[in-house]
Order: sequence, then structure tokens, then C-alpha cells
Amino acid sequence: MESRIEELANEIRGCRICAKHLVDGINPVVEFQADSKILLIGQAPGKAVHLSSKAWADKSGERLRQWLAVSEEQFYDTKNFAIVPMGFCYPGKGKTGDLPPRKECAPEWHPKLFDTLKQVKLKLLVGSYAQNYYLDSNHSTLTDRVKDFHEYLPEYFPLPHPSPRNNIWMKKNEWFTRDVLPTLQEKIGLILRE
Repeated sequence: MESRIEELANEIRGCRICAKHLVDGINPVVEFQADSKILLIGQAPGKAVHLSSKAWADKSGERLRQWLAVSEEQFYDTKNFAIVPMGFCYPGKGKTGDLPPRKECAPEWHPKLFDTLKQVKLKLLVGSYAQNYYLDSNHSTLTDRVKDFHEYLPEYFPLPHPSPRNNIWMKKNEWFTRDVLPTLQEKIGLILRE
């Protein structure tokens, strides 16, 4: 199994499927190993992550680790968290922020990755791109999905994106901190202790 994981990691690092669309260059940022317990499916690397090659190494990552109640050491231990975004490379800058994740990555790589990650106990869907791709639901908005997170358990746990740009959403939806985060932290803690 380890040889298959290493082979897959090398294939991903060598991916050029959307190279012509990536103005800032190719740099797939994913982290995983065969026995990862929690799968974190986010959006796509931002510019800082693209430059550092370290997933969630920005303000969004700081907030996400606070939400999960984990240390940096726990978060970056691939036995704990596999980090597999919807788009593996930085998509570039748009008019109002980063461009959406490229649509080629998830259908090309997610099935191959998930087929090798047999120990995953929970999939965290961070932001609307991951949720729109994976959740077949009557809930049309991210807010509804996050509010009704229990409907997606035990497989998925939908979360808003932890970007500082979402501070307005956080203020409008105080129930998230009060009602959702304690359950999230309890589930993460239980899985990490297994």
C-alpha cells in the first residue's frame, strides 16, 4: 500500500492537466498517507500556500486549526489529516479574490486518492466548492448545510471557509460558534484519540 501511495503522490506532483490555465505556475499542494484519519477537502491553495508549498499556512489555516481545536503539529501530521483540495494548484487572482479551483483536479484525482485512503473516518468539506461537489442535498446554501451538519454525518461535516473575508458571515451566524464548533471539536478529538 505504501508504494501505491508514494506512486500516487508522484503522479500528482507531476500533474500538468491544467498547466495552460495557471499563470502563476504548477505546484500541487496535497498531503496524505495511507492511514490518514480525517480527510480535509478545501478549495484550492492561496498565493501564500502556493509560494510555501505548505497547505493552510495562512490566516485561514490559523482559524481552521482553532475551529478544530488542534495544534499545528497535530494538523500537519498526515496520520491525522489528509489535505486534499478541490483544486491542487493556486488558480490565480480574479477581480474580487482568488479564482475558483480548477475543475479538472477533483474528477481526475479524488477517486484515486479516496480509493487508497481506507482509514478515513470523517471528511471535512470546507467551503461551498467542496460541498457543492460532494453533497446531494435540498439545502441550497452553505449556511443551510453548515446549520444542518448533523444530516451529513457520519461521513461528512460541512464547514464555512475560515478566511478572514468571512468575518461578516461569522458575525451574522453566531450559532456556528455556539452550536456547531463544540460538536466538530468533540468528533475531531475522538477520532484523533483512536
